[in-house]
Amino acid sequence: MEVKCHKVSGGCAEGPALVTRERISFLGNVNPETGVVVDPSHELYGRSIAGAILIFPGGKGSTVGSYVIYQLKKRGLAPAAMINLKSEPIVAVGAIISDIPLVDRVPEWILDVKDGTWIVVDAKREVVVLPDGSVRI
Repeated sequence: MEVKCHKVSGGCAEGPALVTRERISFLGNVNPETGVVVDPSHELYGRSIAGAILIFPGGKGSTVGSYVIYQLKKRGLAPAAMINLKSEPIVAVGAIISDIPLVDRVPEWILDVKDGTWIVVDAKREVVVLPDGSVRI
């Protein structure tokens, strides 16, 4: 199934979904040296975002978060792509300077996609490709 979206940062990537209904502060929630979510109060605590299609409502926090995304990319620990309901400048700038595909303006049910579902993010075509049956019921 193809889902229309809006391109924030171009490119195409695919990988397993990692989904949270919580916003992410890349400065504070994610360790830039490991790619692991280190905030014990976050839904993704202890999980690595490296290589995943990271699906989350949007970012929050300090503008330094953009640089953390860049650090993750340089270390090979960044998400393959990111999907937001509504992206904001911190995540957008981080994705753009790191050359990570980022899309937004997707339906809210995208947050119900099962973790591990193989997803293709094609920002150039402004589509997210999901297999049938990939949404939690």
